[in-house]
Amino acid sequence: MNQILKTMLPVLSCFLFSGGMHAATGDSILSMKERAETIDRLLAIRFDSLPVKLMRREGIDMWILVAREYNEDPVVMTMLPGDSHAARRRTILVFSDEGSAGVKGYAVSRYAVGDFFQARWDPEEQPDQWQAVSDLIAEKNPRSIGINVSSDFALADGLTHGEYQGLIGALSNEQESRVVSAERLAIAWLEARTEEEMELYPSIVKIAHDIIKEGFSNTVITPGKTTTEDVMWWYRDRVRELRLVTWFHPSVSIQRDQKNIEEFLDLFSDTETEGVILPGDLLHVDFGITYLRLNTDTQQHAYVLKQGESDAPAGIRAGLATSNRLQDILTENFVLKRTGNEILRAAREQAIDEDIRPSIYTHPIGYHGHGAGPTIGMWDNQGDTAGRGDYPLYENTAHSIELNSTVSVPEWGGQDVRFMLEEDAYFDGETTFYIDGRQQELILIQSE
Repeated sequence: MNQILKTMLPVLSCFLFSGGMHAATGDSILSMKERAETIDRLLAIRFDSLPVKLMRREGIDMWILVAREYNEDPVVMTMLPGDSHAARRRTILVFSDEGSAGVKGYAVSRYAVGDFFQARWDPEEQPDQWQAVSDLIAEKNPRSIGINVSSDFALADGLTHGEYQGLIGALSNEQESRVVSAERLAIAWLEARTEEEMELYPSIVKIAHDIIKEGFSNTVITPGKTTTEDVMWWYRDRVRELRLVTWFHPSVSIQRDQKNIEEFLDLFSDTETEGVILPGDLLHVDFGITYLRLNTDTQQHAYVLKQGESDAPAGIRAGLATSNRLQDILTENFVLKRTGNEILRAAREQAIDEDIRPSIYTHPIGYHGHGAGPTIGMWDNQGDTAGRGDYPLYENTAHSIELNSTVSVPEWGGQDVRFMLEEDAYFDGETTFYIDGRQQELILIQSE
């Protein structure tokens, strides 16, 4: 991302697109027609710039993606036009690197797919769709043919068994010998963010931040009456009121004085358990939306003030600051081409040297909430993650900086409290910065 765009991001985060409409209001959400037009515009830019760069980086001359209606390859779903909800019958998309002419797109299907994939199958001339694929391969004569099969990345493993059999069965022995896994190419397509997408992403994340703040307020919460379940379902209803969707069910949990860690974890993992919110509680939310095919994933904290309090106890504030420092340590270790496992090891070692008790479980974000790219720790595994953790960090990618630190709070008798944060960030190849800022101060909720 260029320096001009970096400078614009704080301004863009306050507005939604060129109309300058504030993201906090429902009126700022685009109509469905406008959304489809925006998606198509972004796709056109992606098709124009990414395939030639990524296919040549990964050494693949032809990339074949196959999808059956309602059982689509997840990569194919990101390539469909804005007014499409599924593949039609069997949809076969082909990227062909044609040298100086660049990468061309073909749809070996009854219909063209958008403007990029031109129809290349006439059932009247060739009734066998698979043979039409083989004929196209013979015409283009690629040295390598990538297909979406992967043992490590689900998002890169979209070619189903039946479709694999149909494709391979139609190829000549020579053609089959050229078939390779397109795992890294599929991940590259999914994780790459264009400048045009990043012009919009801040406003999308800001919408999510605004919804969180609204839910963690006295508009929604009456201490002593409102439960965590009430707030969770308020978030679901509010998202629908704004004509948006969530990609997972929100969770709202409580940590409070005199509660041991086991009791907290039970409430955190069983989000259907009702907990009445009381003065003195530290609240936590995990929340994400999908808009314009891009996802957010955010975890923040709020404190419910007791009578006479104007701020959270100093120990609570210090705990939040500790997790902010852990965020800094992690993103300082974002180095181009370093693997997720290498980033995790370096960040944990530095955090422990600074007397922080860290837990890091950061993941890519973009087209999917738990997106394609390097895994940087798991909540239940702070060692290496085989396969996904061995994938390197590339430029122009977005990541949910998800982690927690365990801090003893003096005002709670030295009780251990987990400060769990998650904020969406962008790595441009040199610097990591938050797409719409991050939480550095607790949200405060009045007790009356």
